[in-house]
Amino acid sequence: MIDAVATDSSSTPSNEKPRRARRTRMTGAERRQQLLEIGRTLFAAKGFEGTSVEEIAAKAGVSKPVVYEHFGGKEGLYAVVVDREMRRLLDMVTSSLTAGHPRELCEQAAFALLDYIEENTDGFRILVRDSPIPQSTGSFASLISDIATQVEDILGREFKLRGFDPKLAPLYAQALVGMVALTGQWWLDVRRPKKAEVAAHLVNLAWHGLDGLEAKPHLIGRRKS
Repeated sequence: MIDAVATDSSSTPSNEKPRRARRTRMTGAERRQQLLEIGRTLFAAKGFEGTSVEEIAAKAGVSKPVVYEHFGGKEGLYAVVVDREMRRLLDMVTSSLTAGHPRELCEQAAFALLDYIEENTDGFRILVRDSPIPQSTGSFASLISDIATQVEDILGREFKLRGFDPKLAPLYAQALVGMVALTGQWWLDVRRPKKAEVAAHLVNLAWHGLDGLEAKPHLIGRRKS
């Protein structure tokens, strides 16, 4: 019986070459997604200038015209990658702000950024680089500004309750979000201390700084303007 099975599995005549398995053809949407994933990985590792259309096409197993067909070139692919990462991070931060207490809101915002860095390291590496494309859909600076706008409303309400000028809320929102973002860039490479500890220290500085806020801060040095 064993011999019979062996004979059946090798029934291809000796003068015929074995047929190659047919490749499954990707749909347009599947190919586009594949190119985005490959581009994202290469842009994160090598940057925009260090990545070529030839390399993207080779990794995808297609010809260069296929990349041009879907994105019009490397610039178009890069712009879509950046736009997707910006939306992902902004959505994570916005959806995280659910608590009622301001201090917990600070914790949630810090965790949202650190979660994004941990789960989407390649995306964050792309975002923090200066975009070489003028027509790109955004930059890390504009993303930080968008997130600060979310925080601005929260600070504005707290300022009113404490008798501070709510018109200064945008300034403090930019300062707080910028602090978290720059710390995130540093933590991207060192990954120490642990995420929860980093979040705790960020909130410690932000919260206690706000807690002791002066309604009319003054300078103590000689320079006054």
